[in-house]
Order: sequence, then C-alpha cells, then structure tokens
Amino acid sequence: MSRRLEIPMPSEKQKLFLTDTHKYICFGGARGGGKSWAVRVKAVLLCEQFPGIICCIVRKTYPELRENHIRQLRQMLRCGSSDRYASYNDSEKKITFPNGSVILFRYLDTESDEGRFQGTEVDVLFIDEATQQPEQRWDILRACLRGVNQFPKRIYLTCNPGGIGHEWVKRIFIDRRFRDTERPEDYTFIQSLVTDNAALMREQPDYLDQLRSLPPRQREAWLYGNWEIFEGQFFEDFRPEPDLVAAEAAGCTLSKAELRAQRRWTHVIDPIDLSHGEPRTWNILRSYDFGYGKPFSCAWWAVDYDGTLYRILELYGCTETPNEGVRWTPDKQFEEIARIEREHPWLKGKRIEGIADPAIWDASSGISVAETATRYGVYFVPGDHKRIPGWMQVHYRFQFDENGYSRLYVFSNCRAFIRTIPLMMYSKTRPEDLDTDLEDHVADEVRYLCMSRPVTPLREVPKKVIISDPLNMFQEREY
Repeated sequence: MSRRLEIPMPSEKQKLFLTDTHKYICFGGARGGGKSWAVRVKAVLLCEQFPGIICCIVRKTYPELRENHIRQLRQMLRCGSSDRYASYNDSEKKITFPNGSVILFRYLDTESDEGRFQGTEVDVLFIDEATQQPEQRWDILRACLRGVNQFPKRIYLTCNPGGIGHEWVKRIFIDRRFRDTERPEDYTFIQSLVTDNAALMREQPDYLDQLRSLPPRQREAWLYGNWEIFEGQFFEDFRPEPDLVAAEAAGCTLSKAELRAQRRWTHVIDPIDLSHGEPRTWNILRSYDFGYGKPFSCAWWAVDYDGTLYRILELYGCTETPNEGVRWTPDKQFEEIARIEREHPWLKGKRIEGIADPAIWDASSGISVAETATRYGVYFVPGDHKRIPGWMQVHYRFQFDENGYSRLYVFSNCRAFIRTIPLMMYSKTRPEDLDTDLEDHVADEVRYLCMSRPVTPLREVPKKVIISDPLNMFQEREY
C-alpha cells in the first residue's frame, strides 16, 4: 500500500493558516480564497502527525459537508481503493487513519442538531462557514474542545462576510472587541482574497472578472472582503463613511475629508453642540424599544428646521457597554433616562416628545412599562409599529439627494446604532422584512421614530453617463 500523500503547494495565505498556533484561527473574508481546501489539508496533516487525535469538521447542512469536504477527502485519501490512505465509514460519517486518528463530519442547522454535540469531545474543531451559525452555537461548539490527552486544543474557522453569525465573528476577529472571558492573545484573523488563490486563478481565470462585474456593494463584500457590506444586508443604504461611489456618480469631485466636513454622502457625523446658536432651538424627540432579559434601546433626536433628524444620544442596555453588569430593570432604565434628561446640557429644560413600541402599554402582567416610565417623569405616545411601511420610512430617511445630503444623521458617539444597523439582514420568510432573530432593538426604535414623522422618497441620484470615444478607448479600458 502506497503511503505517499500528494498535497499541492499552498498559497501564502494558506501557509499562514496551516502553520498558525493561536487557539482560535479565523480564515476568510471573501469568495474564492481557498478556505475549504485549507481546512481539508490541515485536518489530514494533523491526523497523520498525531496518532489518536480527533478532528471534527462542522458545516450547517450535511449536503454542504458532502459536496465541500467528504467527497474531496475520500478522493484525496483514496478511501475506496486498495491502496487507501484512510478508510471512510458512511454510517458514522467519519474517516479513520491507520494510526487511530479520525476526522468526524457533523452538521449543525437546528436546535435538534445542537443536542448531538452534548458529550462530544474533540481535539481540533473546524467550523466551515462560521458566519452561518449564531453565537449561541459558537458557545456550544467551543464546549466540545476538551480531552485528557496533551494535544493543544484548537478551533479553525472559515467564513465570508454576511450570515446570521456575521456580528459575533466580526466582533471577535475583525473589530477585536473582547468580553471579559475572552483573551485577545487567543484569537487571530487571516484575510483571504480570491487573488490569493493561485490555483483558482490558473484554472478559472474568468472568476475574477465575474466578481468585478457584480454591483458595487456586492463586489465590495465578495471580492474585497468588506465586513461593513455583505450579501443580504437590510440597510445597505446606511453609510458610516462618505459614499464615494454615489458621489462620483453624481459628478462630485470633493475629497473624502471635504465630503465628511460638509456632511455629504455619509450618515455618521461629528457631534454638533446643541447648547449654542440655532441648534439650541431644535426640537428634541425620544425613541424607545423595551427590553428585559434582552437589550433595550433609547435614543434622543434633534430635528432641525428642514425636518432632518439627528440621533444625538443613546442609552443601550447591552453587556458590551460601559454599564456591563447592570441589571436593567424597567425602574433602572427610566431612572437613568430621567437623570440624563435632567443633567445633559443638550436635553435639560427641554420639552421632549417620546415615541415607543405600543407593547409597553400592555398591563396584562401587572403594572405596564409605560406606567413605570411615568413614575420617573418619562412620557411616551404609542408609535406606529407597522413593519414594512416603517422600514420604508427608514430607507427614505437614509436616501441622499442630488447634492449628497441625507434626511437622517447619526452622531459618532451613538455606538449602538453604528454597530447594529449594518448587521441587520433580510428575513428568510418575509422578503421585505427584517430578520427578527438579530439584535434589532435599535432598528425598531428608529422605525417608530421615522413613522412618527413620515417623508416621501427622493428621486434617484443621477448616474454618471460615460460616452465612449474610440480615440480614448485605451484610457477607458481596465487592466
């Protein structure tokens, strides 16, 4: 039996993945970066070198496992031939090596699938397409990493931007915002682009052109691995930074700094001092989405004389804020809201109109949330909670006119808005609605506010018309 295993030369990024020694290694960021190949090769090399270890490759569904890993590994290891390098057991979904090491194949798509991981012990875990898994499953999978041997336990993740797990993967590996139980030195991210995959570029040279021909936003995610823009993003019209694509299409030639200074083609701006000059006379609104046992969101807005909304302050009950560890009971929430409105120079002495989810007037379990708010001098009127019309009003507010100005701006200190709004995705069951399983509390209170002051849509920003000139054809061509 031949014992020689032929493995092609990896790319430079794949080499980094194969040799990295962090406990948690995330590899990816764009389409076609050679991530699945790296997973298969790493699993085989580990099993070959360390007798008796247990590796496990996890994907969302079994068909994905079969088409992306099982079929290729069976061929690579010659599992069905007389000179096989390892054997495959289809009923147990595992590959066994002569030295006793194994590669398990498991899928995780539903709550019932989660139960099968209880009691599972592995030395090395590969989570392929990790952004397809919510954060609670990341916790379940990490618990499988244990055993009595001395082999260092490790998890390898691959992913692209987007998916239900986009937020937690981005938080840990891209933004590196760690919680108390997470040690920064355990985590690393290796960016992989299609241009790093020499084999794909050689075998399918037109794939790069296919990605380049995608619409601008999708191209940013799939070709360049932009974690701020991804497939299925609900608020793709929200721009934390100046939108240079739209600015160019409208014929604007200002620099990015000049655009930002003039609040053009961006929704996030530096705070304006509302305690002096004309802004001092702007009306103040408050939007609120209740949460107990989950995050709540409260925001304050200024409205200028043109009706433009400015999100100026927010209070967000989330364990990732400086208030970590605070138990945000209804009393605690409204006590803090009332204190902010008494003391903050932008708010004190102002008559503030509050808009909230109509559900806070539900008193079926005793005193309603709205009644609790009134005890602290915090008053609301019921918001219109129609979902689809509400989302359309948010989209209308995000639109830019032909001069690059929006009807909704967000002060840069409003971190919960800036963090969560880009992460919202479309519902799988209601195509025009938002996925309610996501952290949508900010989005909900913004919806109530926008529905309280509806606007009509703006006309589309005119596209830049390019007239081809045969004498200029070489200058226009992209190389």
